[in-house]
This record gives sequence, structure tokens and C-alpha cells, in this order.
Amino acid sequence: MEYKQDLKPFEDKMVKTLSVLDNDFNTIRAGRANPRLLDQITIDYYGVETPINQVANIQVPEARMIVVTPWDASLLRELERALQMSDLGIPPNNDGKNLRLIFPPLTEDRRRDLTKQVGKMGEEAKVAVRNIRREAIDAFKNKLKHKEISEDVYYDIETEIQQLTDRFVEKVDEAVSAKDKELMEI
Repeated sequence: MEYKQDLKPFEDKMVKTLSVLDNDFNTIRAGRANPRLLDQITIDYYGVETPINQVANIQVPEARMIVVTPWDASLLRELERALQMSDLGIPPNNDGKNLRLIFPPLTEDRRRDLTKQVGKMGEEAKVAVRNIRREAIDAFKNKLKHKEISEDVYYDIETEIQQLTDRFVEKVDEAVSAKDKELMEI
């Protein structure tokens, strides 16, 4: 089909939506230590807000522990303060050289709350995918209106867009299901 390349920008937007959903899932504290939880936390480093992973080594020596080792020992207090002020809800343990974040096991209620949050994120991603579908259909309707494409081509494209949308909605469902399974794991 000659208009397949015209669908590429819309498919790329759907791929980005999945990528954003994946990043959102990484910010959910699942009971396991995930260094990506620290990606949003910054410190003031010589007057510049700098992500922690750019001023310290971040390791996961155990399933429920993250160790943050600053490259410059003078940053230890600043890192500790940033972690305490963050929304992680885990106080860092300072041993003079490293900061240890020990993740407690999740309670059943907290797991259920997190799965609800994951479901909400999944619904938002599906809405975003459907909005991209609407945007694509509107773009091709406009081409039909200006007689740039025939009705037959328009209906073929519309079917193609719907199949693309269905595929991405299914991928969102799979991602939500995988994250739910991870959260409910003990």
C-alpha cells in the first residue's frame, strides 16, 4: 500500500507511548530494588541540578538493597538529604562512605494499591494510543476531503490504523499484566 509510510509517524508516536508507560512503571517501587527509582532524584552540584546517577555509583548488591557511592565524598550529606526529601519513603543508612537504601517487603494492601496504580497508568496509555488513532484518521479524512486519496484507499488506511491501534492496546495490556504479576510476587 502506497500510504503505509504515512502511517509511520503515528506508529512512532504509539511506540513512544509504550516507552513512556515503561518508564512510568520503573518509578513504581515494587519491593525489589531498582536503580531506576533514583533517576528522578537530583542534587545541587556546583549550582546545577544533577541526577544522582551522574555523581555517584549506584549498585544493587541484593534484591532489596541499593547502595549509592558518591564519586566525591563531600557529596555524601547532599545525597543523603536528597534521598530523604524524595518520595521514595525509604530512609538512607549512611555508613560514612555509602548510602544504603533497604526496601522493606510490600504488604498485601500496598501491593493491591500499586496494581490499581499500574492499571490506571495502563488506561492512560490506552487513551493516548486511541488519541493517536483519532489523529491519524482525521489526517486521512482531510486527505480524502481534499481528494488526495480515494474512498477505497481511505477505508483501507482506516482498517490499517485500527489494526495498529489494536496491536498497541494489546501491548499495553501485556505490560500491565507483567507489572501486576511482578507486584503480586512475594
